[in-house]
Amino acid sequence: MKTMISLLVLSVAALATAGASAKELTAQQGKMTTCNKDAADKKGDDRKAFMKECLSAKPAAAAASSSLTPQQQKMKDCNADAKTKALKGAERKTFMSECLKAK
Repeated sequence: MKTMISLLVLSVAALATAGASAKELTAQQGKMTTCNKDAADKKGDDRKAFMKECLSAKPAAAAASSSLTPQQQKMKDCNADAKTKALKGAERKTFMSECLKAK
């Protein structure tokens, strides 16, 4: 894990030193830069946990369901219903099949 974080920090540092001639940062690279700045005061396990949470967080715009296709929205709704009902195994499979056909 230390190696991974070190590589990520080095990658960000390399991107930062590339200067204005480099391409714009991707969304993930921008997120990494922001998370690294926010984690500057953290050390050890606290930093690892913070970085994991920060990097896996979804931006507010991406969280909006408006970008989902109708099939994706159907799947999302059926998954939520199955989770609410705490279905597992064959019951979940049957429920999901019926739910996806019905909607």
